[in-house]
Amino acid sequence: MESLVTRKGQVTVPVELRRKYRINQGVKVIFEDSASGIVLKVIPKFQDLIGDDAEKADLEQTLKKLDKMRSEDRY
Repeated sequence: MESLVTRKGQVTVPVELRRKYRINQGVKVIFEDSASGIVLKVIPKFQDLIGDDAEKADLEQTLKKLDKMRSEDRY
């Protein structure tokens, strides 16, 4: 698949890949420089990382626990 680069350096991700990797408006991506060229990766949302236990975890409670753990961590 190919796409044209606009004057502003913008590129359209082909619809097949947007659907496959769930790239919708507001989804963040990262560009990595590799030996073979530029690699585009989707940055997963925090909620997507919860996985199988998603129904068991409340996002707000999870974030509060993480904040507490970070505040207690001393390097």
